Amino acid sequence: MQSRILFVLMALVLGAFLPIQAAINTRLAKFVSSPVMAAFISFAVGTVALLAYLLGTRQFRMSGWGTGPVPWWIWIGGLLGTFYVVGIVVLVPRLGVALAFSLIVAGQMAAALIFDHFGWLGLTVREISWGRLAGAVLLVAGVFLIRKF
Repeated sequence: MQSRILFVLMALVLGAFLPIQAAINTRLAKFVSSPVMAAFISFAVGTVALLAYLLGTRQFRMSGWGTGPVPWWIWIGGLLGTFYVVGIVVLVPRLGVALAFSLIVAGQMAAALIFDHFGWLGLTVREISWGRLAGAVLLVAGVFLIRKF
């Protein structure tokens, strides 16, 4: 039970990182005059940080790669992240942080419910229930309230 609480706290902290990252990258985009360049710099800094961590913890290795067939889509996570970061940099100045993230969370919930329900990309199937659907509807209602006020 205690580890579950830690995971919930971790999720909340990570969720708080996203608007901070969005604000930072939005300022960076103004500084470099390009949302795409800002995303590039963000990913470059992240790549260097990850490489330093992997080297520092001696986890950097390329052995074990290619030990079986790999689906083509396994490699596009970074590409999706690129579209996400560029999209955030474009949306935040136009919609504000709260509305942009409200809409993003609503989109995440809709996609998450569908992925869970069908078990896409090898995920465990967790069927859509009335309670889960009600939670998603309440999120959309929250988006509406944030937009209105």
